[in-house]
Amino acid sequence: MSDIFDFDQRKDQYAVMGNPISHSKSPHIHSMFAAQTGQRLEYTAIQVDPGGFPQAVGNFDAAGGKGLNITVPFKQEAWALVNERSERAERAGAVNTIKFDGKTLYGDNTDGVGLVQDLTVNNHIALQGKSILLMGAGGASRGVLAPLLAQGPAGITIANRTVDRAVELAETFADLGNVHGCGFAELEGQQFDVVINATAASLQGDLPPLPDDILGSNACCYDMMYGAKPTTFMQWAASKGAVSVLDGLGMLVEQAAESFLLWRDVRPETRPVIDKLRQEMAG
Repeated sequence: MSDIFDFDQRKDQYAVMGNPISHSKSPHIHSMFAAQTGQRLEYTAIQVDPGGFPQAVGNFDAAGGKGLNITVPFKQEAWALVNERSERAERAGAVNTIKFDGKTLYGDNTDGVGLVQDLTVNNHIALQGKSILLMGAGGASRGVLAPLLAQGPAGITIANRTVDRAVELAETFADLGNVHGCGFAELEGQQFDVVINATAASLQGDLPPLPDDILGSNACCYDMMYGAKPTTFMQWAASKGAVSVLDGLGMLVEQAAESFLLWRDVRPETRPVIDKLRQEMAG
C-alpha cells in the first residue's frame, strides 16, 4: 500500500479505513454531520490491503489528515499502532477511532457508547437491572461489554458457539460486573430482557441456535447488523413476541457522532441523520 494523499488543504481531512470499504455509509454520515454543525471537513473511504495498514495510516498522517475511523479487519491492528488510548479502547482491545494530535496517535473505541446511546436514548430501553444476553465473543462483543456493564444490568451472559472464547471474554470483564460465558445449549431454561446479536450470522442469513422460550416478557432484541429489510434474527425476534426489535443503524450513527465529537468538540444531532438513512434505504 503506497497511497500518497493529495488533500484539499482548505478542509480538514478525515477518512474510514477498512477492507472491504465501498459499502461504508460513514462518508455520507459525516458529510451530514459537517453540514449540520457548520464544520469545514472532507471525509473519504480508503480501502487498505492486508499488511498495508501501518503505512496507510502513516501516509494519511504525513499528508495532514486529522482523524480516522477504523473498521473490519483493522481494529485490533489500530489498537497496537496508536501510542495513547482511551480507557474504553484499552478495555476493548480494539480501536475504531484515531485522532492525530501532533506526534500522538490517540485511539478510542466508540462502538459501545454508540450501542448504549441507541438503546437507552433513541429507543428508551433501560438497561439497569436487566438480564442481557450477548451473542458472540468476537471483537464486536468485546467493544461493547464495558459500556453495557456501566449501565448496571443484573447480569450479562455471553453465548458463543466456541464456549471457551465466551468464558475467556467474560473473565476479562468480570471485574466490571456480573458477566459469564457459555455455549448456546446452556441457555435452555433461561430468559432474558435484552438479547443483542453481535455475531455476523445475519450477513449469511443465519441464526444462532437459540431456545424458543428465551425471551422474557417485554423483551428487546437488537441486531448490530442492519439492512433495507429486517435481518434473520429480527424476523425470529418478532415471531417470538419481542416487544422491541431493533437493528444496528442507530448504533452506526451514534458511534460516528462520538467520533465526530472527539475530533471536532461538537456533538451532531443523530436523529435527523438516522431518519435520512432509513428513508434512503427504504427508497
